[in-house]
Amino acid sequence: MQNKLIAEFIGTSWLVIGGCGAAIFAAGIPNVGIGFLGVALAFGLTVLTMAYAIGHISGCHLNPAVTLGLWAGGRFSAKEILPYIVAQCLGAIFGAAVLYFIYTGNNSDIGGFAANGYGAHSPEGYSMISAFITEFVMTFMFLIIIMGATHSKAPKYLGGLAIGLGLTLIHLISIPITNTSVNPARSLSQAVFVGDWAIAQLWLFWVAPILGAIVAGFVYKMLSPEDE
Repeated sequence: MQNKLIAEFIGTSWLVIGGCGAAIFAAGIPNVGIGFLGVALAFGLTVLTMAYAIGHISGCHLNPAVTLGLWAGGRFSAKEILPYIVAQCLGAIFGAAVLYFIYTGNNSDIGGFAANGYGAHSPEGYSMISAFITEFVMTFMFLIIIMGATHSKAPKYLGGLAIGLGLTLIHLISIPITNTSVNPARSLSQAVFVGDWAIAQLWLFWVAPILGAIVAGFVYKMLSPEDE
C-alpha cells in the first residue's frame, strides 16, 4: 500500500508540474508560446508518461474523481479510496508549490496561476452552469475512456496512450471554459496558492468531476462488466 501511495503522490505532482507548469510558463509567451494546444498536449503527456511509469504500481489514478469512478465501476476497493485521495491531493499541492517557488523567482504576482474558474474567472467568461455541465460531461467521458482502455478485453499496452490522448482532447474542448479541471486534486493545488476567488469556486471542481466520474463508473459497469 505504501508504494501505491508514493506512486500516486509522485504521479499527481508530475501532472501539476507538467500541465499547469506549461500553462503558467509557456502558454502565453508572445510569438513562441505553446497556446491552448500546447497546454492540452502537456496535460495528456503527463498522464501518458506516468501511465507507463507507475501504472503497474498504483494504477496511475492521479485524480480523486478517477479513483471514485473506478470504485463505482467495480475496479477499485473502497478501503483504499481515502488514502489514494489524500496522496493525490498532497502530491498536487507539492507540484503547485514547486511551480510557485519557481514562478516567484521572476514575478511578484502569481495572477491566475492556472487555477480553474467560472464567470469572471473563466478564460472566456462562461457561466457557473456552463462550467458545471462541462466538468461533469468531460469527466464522465474521461472515465468511459479509462474503463474501456483498461478493460480485460482491450488491447494490451495501449491503455496509457488512449487515456493520455483522451485527456488532451478534453483539454482542447474545455480550456476556454474552465481552464479544465476534471481533477479535484489539480484544482485544489492551484487554488491553495491563489486563494480568494479560486477557493470560493473550488466546490464546483470537486462536485462536478466526482459526480461525472461516479455516473460513468456505474454506466460502464452496466455496459461491459468485467468477467468474474
